[in-house]
This record gives sequence, C-alpha cells and structure tokens, in this order.
Amino acid sequence: MLQAYSERLLATTLKDLVRRGTLDVALPGGRRLNFGDGTAPRASIRFTDARAVLALLLDPDLRLGELFMDERLVVEEGTIYDVLELLLRDADAAPPNAAVRFLDAVRMSMRRFLQNNRPGRARANVAHHYDLDDRLYALFLDRQRQYSCAYFEHPEQDLDMAQLAKQRHIAAKLLVEPGQRVLDIGCGWGGLTRYLVEVAGAGHATGITLSEEQLKGAQALAARTAHPDAYAYRLEDYRATTGKFDRIVSVGMFEHVGVGFHDTFFRKCRELLADDGVMLLHFIGNSDVPDFNNPWIEKYIFPGGHIPSMSEFTPAIERSGLVITDIEVLRLHYARTLRLWRERFLARRSEAVALYDERFARMWEYYLSMAETAFRYQDIAVFQVQLARRQESVPLTRDYIAERKARLRRAEAGAQLPSLDEAGIPASPPTCLPNGA
Repeated sequence: MLQAYSERLLATTLKDLVRRGTLDVALPGGRRLNFGDGTAPRASIRFTDARAVLALLLDPDLRLGELFMDERLVVEEGTIYDVLELLLRDADAAPPNAAVRFLDAVRMSMRRFLQNNRPGRARANVAHHYDLDDRLYALFLDRQRQYSCAYFEHPEQDLDMAQLAKQRHIAAKLLVEPGQRVLDIGCGWGGLTRYLVEVAGAGHATGITLSEEQLKGAQALAARTAHPDAYAYRLEDYRATTGKFDRIVSVGMFEHVGVGFHDTFFRKCRELLADDGVMLLHFIGNSDVPDFNNPWIEKYIFPGGHIPSMSEFTPAIERSGLVITDIEVLRLHYARTLRLWRERFLARRSEAVALYDERFARMWEYYLSMAETAFRYQDIAVFQVQLARRQESVPLTRDYIAERKARLRRAEAGAQLPSLDEAGIPASPPTCLPNGA
C-alpha cells in the first residue's frame, strides 16, 4: 500500500515539475510513467527498489544525488545532467510537498551550526574537498588550474583563454600598480598571484590557503617564474594573517567563510588593507532571499559552505567600515565554465575511476551536473564586489577597466606563466564530448 501511495505521489510531483522535454520513469514493479511534452531533452530513469522512490519524495535535495551514486536510480537514456535539467528548469512553478517544506525549515534553522567554521573546522572542511588527489583536478581544469568561474568574452572561447580573461578582468578592477603588495585569500594553486606579478607588475604577492595540495602546487610554480622571490605562499587561516597590503583579492573562498563569520572576514580585510587600498571579492552568491546550503553538497562536496545573498553580505561590509565601490554580477559565465569542466571530466572519466572508484566518479559527475543546472535554472550567480577604505581610491567611472585590460593584454605576450604540466603536474587537455553530452 505504501509503495502504491509513493508511486502516485511521484507521478503527481513529476507532472508538476517536468513540463517541457521528456522524462520516462521505470518503477520497481515494472510500471512506466511518462512526463513532459515529448520534446527534447529526453531522459529515462529507473528506480531499482521501492524504498528509493519513497526516499526521493521525502528528501529530494539530498536523496537524488545519493540514489544516483548508489545506482538505486539508474539513468538509462541521456545523462544525469539531462535529468536535472528536466527537473529544475520549471521547478519554480511546482510547490514542494509538506515533508520538503518541513525539512527546508529545519535546515534553515541549522545554518549557523553547520557553518561554524572556526579555524580547525575550516581546515578540515577544506581538506575534505581541496586535498583530494591532485590528479583529479588535472582531469578537467585549465592549464593554470583555475578552480573558479571563467570569464567568457565570446560564447566559443575555450576554457584556458576564458580563465585568462577572468584573471585580466580581476587585475583591471584591482588597479594593480608596479611594486604593490598583494594578498590573495584562498589562493588555490597560485594562478592569479602569478598573473598579478608577472603580467600586472605587482611587487610582491602573498597567497594563503588551507589546502596542503594547493600550497605545494603554488610553491612549485612560483619557483618557475621570472620573479620567484616575489611570492610567499602559506598554509594559513585568514584570521591569522598580519601586515598591510595595497591590494587584496579573494576568488572562490568567501563561500567557505560561513554566515556567522561575515563580520569577522570583512573586519579582518579592512585591517589588512592599506588606507588607499583596493579589494576585489569574487564568489558564488544567491540572487534571491537567504537560503541554506544544499544538503547533498554539504554532505559530499563542500561541508560548511554557504552561498550568501546580497542582503547577508552587504550589511557585514557596512559594519566593517569598508566602502562598496562596484558590484558586478556574472550570470551565466559559471554555467558555461561548468559545462566545459563536465565535458572534460567525462572524457577522462575512466581515470577518475582508477584514482578512486565508480561511485566516486558518479558523485563527481552529479556534482558538476547539479552545479551547472543551478547556475542555469536557479537563483545562483557569481558576484564581483570591489571594496576600498576610501571611496576616492577607485576612479569615478568604469572606463579604467577597459583601458587596463587592453594594457594587460599587451603585457601577457611577454609574461612567463608556467603551467602545472611544466612543473611535473599533468594538466587537462582541451577535450570535448560529441554533441555537448
């Protein structure tokens, strides 16, 4: 009886969700359901047991990914990306059931507990994701190992050039001048710091990270530049950093701060920033009202993570004494970035299986697919927030951005920017699956 009720509820739910495209569902007892208008994209899934159907209905945000990882939900036609696209692109029109509404309220109330990112916990959270086998990231990232949103100057731009364009865009907004001291909070493998020194002309760049694997990569590459003494990379929490910096940049790190630590973060940045300094903060944000972290992402990918809304981070900036001098919203740039990452990963999926196992490869495919659909069909975007201690530290018009980008583009031709494969760390080739699968 419970199985019959679950199947009826699933049919009602999917009828509301899937309005365009075609989704075919095979139930454990052999019954098949069809949803949508018969057009593309098309996908077919199969539930292997009755409890899988009930689990999905009770907690879809968590269980869909788990069922796919555990092969209790099998994609028989299309890809998991196709399934997610069908489920999410018209999801705003479908009200959640009572169980989902209750879980949403519970998760919202638990945000500060789950994001209690004190130094020890922050280090463990970073290690969970960023200290995976470095060869995994070589499967899908660009040659400079930029693990953040690229900036596409035109739709067909390849990943390496779009990531270079992102660095150029950030450097222009930072207004870097020769000889200046730069701090990169959450420096990754050091690609941006190398650009700011070798191309933009910064005198010294300090990069801090909580990832031991990224630290080793950044140090190895800095040694191969024309100015190896211009870099200092440290395994360090931002709260422990001291000194004064002319420029501060942080890309893809603020999502890991936690909603309860916004004030701490911005007050520290103000303390570190010179009186006439400029800061550029690049991060994933929520363009809707505040929300909780996706529970599947929280459990398997980014524990302690948070996608802040503008109404959450701007009050913390105001309280810190920093001045917002510019905000830019990069809307679909990350969706395109994730599409290219997913294509590259799937082209070398067997290598991920060899590094870990089949379940891990399914988890990573789900992660990249889910993230892309979130940027395409949900209220997720990338914010670039420019900050200063004094409002006169930044020009009054945006003309300077184009002027500086043109200057940086010319400087790139003579710059030495070693890639990870040159340092003995293999990088991902620019592969692409047929038909964008």
